[in-house]
Amino acid sequence: RDVFLLAVPFFHCFGCVMGILGAVTWGAGIVPMPVFKPDEALDLIQKHRASVLYGVPTMFVLELDEQRRAKAAGRPYNVSSLRTGIMAGAPCPVEVMRGTMEELGCNVCICYGLTEASPVITMTRFDDALDKRVETVGKVLPGVEVNIVDDARHEVPLGQTGELACRGYNVMLGYWKNPEATRQVIDKEGWLYSGDLATLDGDGYVRIVGRKKDMYIVGGFNVYPAEVEEVLFTHPGVQNVSVVGVPDRVMGEVGMAFLTPRQGHTLNPQEVVDFCAERIAAFKVPRYVIVGKEFPMTSSGKVQKYKLAEQGKELVASGQAPKLDPRRSGR
Repeated sequence: RDVFLLAVPFFHCFGCVMGILGAVTWGAGIVPMPVFKPDEALDLIQKHRASVLYGVPTMFVLELDEQRRAKAAGRPYNVSSLRTGIMAGAPCPVEVMRGTMEELGCNVCICYGLTEASPVITMTRFDDALDKRVETVGKVLPGVEVNIVDDARHEVPLGQTGELACRGYNVMLGYWKNPEATRQVIDKEGWLYSGDLATLDGDGYVRIVGRKKDMYIVGGFNVYPAEVEEVLFTHPGVQNVSVVGVPDRVMGEVGMAFLTPRQGHTLNPQEVVDFCAERIAAFKVPRYVIVGKEFPMTSSGKVQKYKLAEQGKELVASGQAPKLDPRRSGR
């Protein structure tokens, strides 16, 4: 039988619905982990022969780093029991997905949803190509509809960015004793508006671009943090990254990248800016790079971007963060 290693909180839908209910439904065992630590997680997989692994991308990044350190020391963890799992909560960089599949032997799926939708709306399949697993959140589940709409809640053409809405048996009736909040997110036809920006392609794959409230505007151009973060995750010295918009006198806003370096690596802010300039359009290149600060996290493992944005504004206003320009022009 399968054994689930659950390092995600049980009060959150990832843990209580996808985790506990998913395991109980299939008669699987559960190994709970109240506090996530990568070395302890790998040890529990080895000890209990766990076959299903859940987590946010950051957890998989740390587990991969721990396994690589152990392997370099000649004492790799035996994780051969792993076969599958679910990664959710944030975009997954391609190198993390490849490492999870090849080095941990875990054929994970990507799920997307929200608590108000009980929670999963879309999911990648086991046989999806690698690019579909990392660039999209898969296709809509049976019994659920999705629509991509503009600010007036009108459907947009395929491939165009808009807010993702969903409708189906899984959508909540409403917020408890809060009809006004319910009316703001569910219309009369039963569509739940997620607050997430997304695209839908002709094959039915959904790509999450970012949160509406996280988008910032540089000189009139929209910038979605997830796109910049995806590029920065390919830097060999970057373990974790979060990008936010901060005020700028000339451009209105510019990007600020908060980075956590991999163990044994040193990140030079100017080099990071130049790295981005070679890969993305000039207006998307972060003009501030902050290395080494702890990310404020929710209890479910998501970065609290609004707190980073507040920190960023303070750093800019106080002059503690030097503004950087690329030494090479962007694409």
